[in-house]
Amino acid sequence: MKTDFKFSNLLGTVYRKGNLVYTSDGTSLLSPVGNRVTVFDLINNKSHTLSFAHRTNVSRIALHPNGQLLLSVDEQGHAILSHFRRRIVLYHFSLKGAVTALVFSPCGRYFAVAIGRKIEVWKTPSTPGGGNEDDDGGGLEFAPFVRHRQYAGHHDTAQNIEWSSDSRFFLSASKDLTARIWSLDPEEGFSPTVLAGHRTAVYAAWFSADQETIYTISKDGALFQWQFLPHPDADPEDIAEGDERWRISERHYFYQSQEHAHLTAAAYHPQTNLLVTGFSHGLFMIHELPSFSEIHKLSISASHIDTVSVSPDGSWLAFGSSALGQLLVWEWQSESYILKQQGHFDNLNALTYSPSGDRIITASDDGKVKVWDTASGFCIVTFTEHTSGVTACEFARRGNVLFTASLDGSVRAFDLIRYRCFRTFTAPKRLSFSSIAVDPSGEVVAAGSLDDFDIHIWSVQTGQLLDQLAGHEGPVSSLAFAPNGGNLVSGSWDRTVRIWSVFARTQTSEPLQLQADVLCITVRPDSKQVAVSTLDGQLTFWSLSEGTQEAGLDGRRDVSGGRKTTDRRTAANAAGTKSFNTVTYSADGSVVLAAGNSKFICLYAVETGVLLKKFTVSVNLSLEGTQEFLNSRLLTEAGPRGLIDEQGEASDLEDRLDKSLPGSKRGDAAQRKVAPEVRVPAVSFSPTGRAFCAASTEGLLVYSLDATVQFDPFDLDVDVTPASTLSTLKNGEYLKALAMAFRLNRPNLITRVYRSVPITDISLVVRDLPEVYLERMLRHVAKESDTSPFLELNLLWMQSLLRTHGRVLKERQGEFAEVVRLVQRAAGRVQGEVLRVADQNAHTVAFLLAQPRRGKGEEGGLVNLLEMGNDGVEGGVEDESMVDGDEEEGEWMGLD
Repeated sequence: MKTDFKFSNLLGTVYRKGNLVYTSDGTSLLSPVGNRVTVFDLINNKSHTLSFAHRTNVSRIALHPNGQLLLSVDEQGHAILSHFRRRIVLYHFSLKGAVTALVFSPCGRYFAVAIGRKIEVWKTPSTPGGGNEDDDGGGLEFAPFVRHRQYAGHHDTAQNIEWSSDSRFFLSASKDLTARIWSLDPEEGFSPTVLAGHRTAVYAAWFSADQETIYTISKDGALFQWQFLPHPDADPEDIAEGDERWRISERHYFYQSQEHAHLTAAAYHPQTNLLVTGFSHGLFMIHELPSFSEIHKLSISASHIDTVSVSPDGSWLAFGSSALGQLLVWEWQSESYILKQQGHFDNLNALTYSPSGDRIITASDDGKVKVWDTASGFCIVTFTEHTSGVTACEFARRGNVLFTASLDGSVRAFDLIRYRCFRTFTAPKRLSFSSIAVDPSGEVVAAGSLDDFDIHIWSVQTGQLLDQLAGHEGPVSSLAFAPNGGNLVSGSWDRTVRIWSVFARTQTSEPLQLQADVLCITVRPDSKQVAVSTLDGQLTFWSLSEGTQEAGLDGRRDVSGGRKTTDRRTAANAAGTKSFNTVTYSADGSVVLAAGNSKFICLYAVETGVLLKKFTVSVNLSLEGTQEFLNSRLLTEAGPRGLIDEQGEASDLEDRLDKSLPGSKRGDAAQRKVAPEVRVPAVSFSPTGRAFCAASTEGLLVYSLDATVQFDPFDLDVDVTPASTLSTLKNGEYLKALAMAFRLNRPNLITRVYRSVPITDISLVVRDLPEVYLERMLRHVAKESDTSPFLELNLLWMQSLLRTHGRVLKERQGEFAEVVRLVQRAAGRVQGEVLRVADQNAHTVAFLLAQPRRGKGEEGGLVNLLEMGNDGVEGGVEDESMVDGDEEEGEWMGLD
C-alpha cells in the first residue's frame, strides 16, 4: 500500500481571524483559517487550502493586483510570499512586529504595512520586465525585500491603510483619533496632512473615486466627509493658495438601537460609492455615499463581525465572524447568499467517512453534526437535534443512515437522503453515551457509556431496547462490530476487551485481559483481527477467532511530541505519558493509523509493527503542544507569560473587563484562558484507501495520495507558439502537440491536432495524457461529438479516455462531475441520432421494397438496385462488383 500521503485540504474551519480578500476577477475569496489560507471558489462551489503553513495564526493577507502573488503575515510578523496560482512558496521574511494592516498598491510595485504606530512601504519583488502591473510575475527574482520608506507620525497603532488610485498617496487610520495623508515619494508642495476631529479611534479612511473626497469612520460610528476647501469665513473672490486645506464638509452618525454596540468592521467601494459597516452585535448596514442614504440593515450573527470585504464589482459582500467561525458572502442587490458556511466552534470528537467516500461526517462538543463534501470542501447540512456534545458517529454499511451518540443521553439515526432525524434511542435511565457501533446489516445499534458498565442494544426498525449486555466492571470506552456481523467487540476501563455473540441464543462474552485501561478498539475489515490501544501507550493486535495476541508495539515514543506551557519537563522526558486515543485500519488491513493527544499521526505496518510514517498535524505555535522546546525569553518571575493575564493593560474598556469565572478553564469564553491544545481525537481512512482524514484542533485535515498540484511542463516555456505546435505535430509528437495546443488555448489549433492523431495512436496518447489536461480533453471530445461529422473518431477518443482514466473520474467525482455529464449527454445524443437514422432507413427500405416490380431496363434505378439486393439476400448476390463498389464509395442511404 502506498504511504506517500500529502496534505490536501482543511475542512471544518472556514474563518478564524484576519481580513478577507477577493481575487481580481471577484470569483474567489481568500480566508485565513488558523495558520493557513483557504481559497473559496464562489463560481464552481469548491474550496482548497494552500499547502504552506505559518508559525502562528495568520493575521493579514494581501493579493497582488495581477492575481499572481499572495502575501500573508502571521501574528508575530513572519511573512510568506507565495505564487497564488501555482501554490508555491517563494520567500520567507520577517517584518519584526505585529502587523495590523497590509495592502498592495494599485500599480503592484509596492505594498504598505502597518507595524505598531509606524507605516512601512516595501518594494514588491521585481520581474524581468521591470515589475509593471501587466507582467504576470512568472520570472520572479529571488532577492530580499527592499524597504522603500518608513513613515512615522502616529502616536498609537495604525489600523488601516488605503492607497489612492494612482499609487502616489495613501491614507492611514490610527487609534490616536486621527487619520493621515502620506505621499509615496516627496511631492512638491505637499506635506503629510493630519485629519483630526474624531472622538474615538479611527477605524478606516478612504479616497473617493475621483480622489476629491476623503471619508473617515471611527469606532463610535461617526462618518466624516473631508474635502479640500478654504476657510468657511473666507471671501470666495479672494482666496490665497495656502488657505485651502482638508476640512470636514459633512458629518454622519450611525444611531444604533443598542447602547453598547460599536463599529467593528467597515469597507468602502469607490466605484459604486457603497459603504458597508459591521457592528459588535452582529448588525451590518449598507449606505450610499455621499448622500448617506441607507440601503440595507440586517443582522447576520449574534456575535460581532470581524471583517468586511467588497468584491471588485461591488455586488458581493463578504463577512467574517471569528467567535462562531462564520463566513458569509451576500449579494446585496438580490438579497441572497452566495456562500454561507460555519465551522464547529468547539472541539471535534469523532468523524467517519460515508460508504461512498464522498462525504465526511464530524461530531463536536457544540452538539452539532456536520456533513462535509470531500470534493468541494463545503458543509452540506448541519444537524442540531442533539442538546449536548456529540461523542461518536458511525455509518451503516447499507443505506444512507448515520448514527450518532451524545452526552444528552440519546442515540439518533439520521437519513442522509432527506436530511432528517428519523429515530431516537434512549436508555431506561439517563446516561451520557460515549461510544457507538452499528451492525453491518444496519438492523442493530449498540452504545456504551462512561456512566454505566452495560452495553445497550436497540433495534433500528422499532427503536426498542433489545438488550443490555452486562459483564464489564468499568466504563465502556469503545465499541465495534465485526464487518462480517458475527461479533460485537467492546473495550473498557476495567482493562479487558470482550467479544460478544450478540445474535446467538445465549449472549456470551469472551474477555481478553490487558495491562492497562482500554482507550480504543477497531476490527480489521476481514474480521480476523482486533487492534487495541491502551492507556500505557501500547498497541496490541488480537485474533478475533482464537482470542490470542498476535502482535504488539510500544507507541509512547512515537506519539509523544510537543510541550505545553505548563509542562515542567521537556517533551522527550514526558514521552511516557502519551497514548493513542484513536486507531483505524486501512481498507486492505495492511496498515493502521493511530493518533492521540499529540501533534503526530502514526502509520504502522500491521505485520511487522514498523512505523512507516509520522504526519505532523500542525506547527502552529498559537496552539499548546506544538513546540519541542520552550522559549526562555517567555519565562518570567511569575511563571510562563502565556499563563499571565495581560489584558488589564489594554486601552479599551471592553478589553479590560474580565468576565471569566474563577478557576474555570474548559468552556471559558473570556480573555483569560490558555491557548487551545493540539490533539487528534479521531482518524479515519476513506473507503478507497487513497485518502484519510483527521479531526484536530485546527479542523478537519484531509491527507491524500492525489494531493500534489499537477505540474504543466509547458507553463514556463516561452517557445510554445502555434507554429511550433504545428511543427511538433508534423514530426509525429502527438501528445506534446496536444499539450501545447491546450496551453495556447486556441480552439482551432486544438481541433486540428485532435483530428490529426492517427486512430492507432489514440490509446497511446490518452494513456500518457497528464491529468491536468483530462478535464479539458473530455470537454473538447464532448464538443466535437456535437459539432463535427467524424462519428467514429469521436467515439474512439471517448472510449479510450473513459477506459484509461475511469478510476480518476470515479475517485474525483465532484471535480469531474460537470464534464462527465457533458460526455454522457454527447454519447446519448449520438446514440439517439444513429437509432433515429436507422429507424428512418428501415421504414424507407420497407416502403421501397413494397413497390411493384419493374423490368431491369426500365427507369427506377434505385428500386432496381434494392430489388437486386433483395434478390441477393434471398438467392445470392448476382453482381458482387456492384455491391463492392457501393461499399468503397462509402455513401449512406437515408443520411441527411
